[in-house]
Amino acid sequence: MTPAALSLTGLLLVILASLSSRINVGVLAVAVAWPIALYGAGWKVDALMAAFPSSLFLTLLGVTLLFGAAQANGTMHMIAARAVWLCRGRVVLLPWIFFALACGISTLGPGAIAATALVAPLALAIGETAGISATLGVLMVANGANAGNLSPIAAGGVLVNSLMATAGVGGHQGLVWGANFGAHLLAAIGAFVLFGGLRLSGHAVPAETLERPVPIERRHWLTLGVVHLWIVGVIVFRMPPGPAAFAAAAALILLGAVDDAKAVSAVPWNVLLTLAGVSVLIGVLEKTGGMDLFTTLLARISTPGTVNGAIAFVTGLISSYSSTIGVVYPAFLPSVPGLVAKLGGGSVLQVMLSINVGGALVDVSPLSTIGALGLAAVPASDDVRGVFRRLLLWGYAMSVVGALFAMFVIPLLAP
Repeated sequence: MTPAALSLTGLLLVILASLSSRINVGVLAVAVAWPIALYGAGWKVDALMAAFPSSLFLTLLGVTLLFGAAQANGTMHMIAARAVWLCRGRVVLLPWIFFALACGISTLGPGAIAATALVAPLALAIGETAGISATLGVLMVANGANAGNLSPIAAGGVLVNSLMATAGVGGHQGLVWGANFGAHLLAAIGAFVLFGGLRLSGHAVPAETLERPVPIERRHWLTLGVVHLWIVGVIVFRMPPGPAAFAAAAALILLGAVDDAKAVSAVPWNVLLTLAGVSVLIGVLEKTGGMDLFTTLLARISTPGTVNGAIAFVTGLISSYSSTIGVVYPAFLPSVPGLVAKLGGGSVLQVMLSINVGGALVDVSPLSTIGALGLAAVPASDDVRGVFRRLLLWGYAMSVVGALFAMFVIPLLAP
């Protein structure tokens, strides 16, 4: 078997393992990559080490560390409680408060997983009192969190924009975020209509049942100030987000706004490990010719007219069981230029946006991390099994919705 075939087989095995195994696929990816590189392709160890995405890893670590600090010292919870309190019991607004709150937190940097973990318990507890179905609560939080996940300063957005830039399609940060946001907003509207949102008009929940906001303390003010300075530095002054985030996190620790051990423990190390390991395997795939073989196989199931929908559908199905950030984006985005070249037509940007949307829309599946976090927040008094079934069916349906969005909407956004 050629090195190209070996590396592609290794990637397929890792993807299959991500669908059925509890092992962190980053660990498995490196375990698969090194014998292929050293013994299959005749590399030296230094060449394999060079495949580690050091720049991307440092950027993501800095961003997640900063917002891990904001979560660890209670700032994110304080913001969430105050946002919900503002609705003053108007039940019909609550699902959209959940969506906007999860989206806002995710957009500012923590990403979808952290936003869901933060907002879902609060939203589902209030939703039970207000008569909002648990299914609707989970879908509004999950779609909101994912809607903001590809902002230029969120960990997911940093990853996607870096992968796109490496493939020669950089400079589309606003379009990347906007396409993803639009798809999830449409999904949230559908969920609101289908799962009882329209019937909430006129209902009210007593204000005393809402969690009263905690006072804004010194550590909260410091965190808000430092995070805002970081955002301004990244967006206005073009500071590198990762190193700047390390500086911001260090400032919070030195000012006594957060304990460093708690900030470090809040970093999603499993996600970073998955991403780093899979990226090493993708590096081996590219340099051994496996990526070229991969795009040849993808081209056989697509045409220039159907590639957007086909790639969104395939990535959606894989993502419903696997990690969107850790597996789907690193595996598929680098393949797009070669895929379009082999098809003899199509838009590289459109196909990349299709992957972004198709892979993310299905993340409400309870077999995916975001859906599982939402399901875990469902009150024990509710029909948890029924919520699981509805979320699973919704996740599968989103693979079709994502394909349709990619076919008919994305060409309008990126003609």
